[in-house]
Amino acid sequence: MRTVEWSNGRVRMIDQRRLPWELTYLEFEDYREVAQAITDMVVRGAPAIGATAAFGMALAAQQAPALDMGSVIEFLEVAALIMKKARPTAVNLAWAVDRMMRVAHDDVYSDANEIRRAMLDEAQRIADEDVLINQTMGRHGAALIKDGDTVLHHCNTGALATVDYGTALGVIRAAFEQGKKFHVLLDETRPRMQGGRLSAWELHRLGQPFEVIPDSAAGYYMRRGEVNLVLVGADRIAANGDTVNKIGTYMLSVLAKENKVPFYTVAPTSTIDLNTPSGDQIPIEDRPADEVRTPYGNPLIPEEYPVRNPAFDITPQRYLAGIVTEAGIIHPPFRENLTKAVAMAKAALKV
Repeated sequence: MRTVEWSNGRVRMIDQRRLPWELTYLEFEDYREVAQAITDMVVRGAPAIGATAAFGMALAAQQAPALDMGSVIEFLEVAALIMKKARPTAVNLAWAVDRMMRVAHDDVYSDANEIRRAMLDEAQRIADEDVLINQTMGRHGAALIKDGDTVLHHCNTGALATVDYGTALGVIRAAFEQGKKFHVLLDETRPRMQGGRLSAWELHRLGQPFEVIPDSAAGYYMRRGEVNLVLVGADRIAANGDTVNKIGTYMLSVLAKENKVPFYTVAPTSTIDLNTPSGDQIPIEDRPADEVRTPYGNPLIPEEYPVRNPAFDITPQRYLAGIVTEAGIIHPPFRENLTKAVAMAKAALKV
């Protein structure tokens, strides 16, 4: 099951807003609709957003009406700006768009149709690489999980947050597939309930034992000694190891440190932003207030009450035991070791 894919000249994706009640797919014929789908969280999760943006750019290349290469490139430049604005925090989006534009700007083409074919090939390559990278991360991270452990997980980082397999939830999946016997606690992850809806849906389908808990109960279980490991994903990792992830992650990292529970981030090297020195320079997206007031159409908070709804928070690197990547498990000093990991990954993919 792929979260996003190319299908008969369209971008096809699971509508994650309707899970777990209904598994439905949407198809888009316009790159602007793809960008809006990212904004509206039809698709979410940093790697999935990156692959979706890549397919959106391939779609833009198909849409470009011009026959000459220069005009197609101009059309793609505009599409790239629109795509990058869809969600500002996840670095994979800009990473994928920039990678697609490097292909567009290559000087090996003889006509505009060759650009179009190359863009689609590159988008498919990004999607396929994501699956292989996630499976590799899963194998690395599964070593952290022992029989009898209870793992706490926040948000959704599984197949739905990627093209397939997953990052932090991919580690859990890999350990399950290795035959390990362990339990998972899933934070519900308000206000959009990605843990209670999406991660629970994935683990239920897998057959992995789990329980959904209120976000506010994580500290309770840590203090009781019922949590052995915390695994989370990331939407961006700064050069010093500071991690931006779904709101509530910072709180978990502090609780884990206080209760001496190892806390690991799991993310591909494409999520590492070596151009950003620390988390303080990363923009944090503010989501609509109605996500808090009326989640999924259920009125909970009166409209006249003020609401703030940050989508992410910043976890300082000092709270991390390590960062699981496709290049292995990265430990402090993060600034030096993340640079090495990115170089290793690029050399392996020749990107």
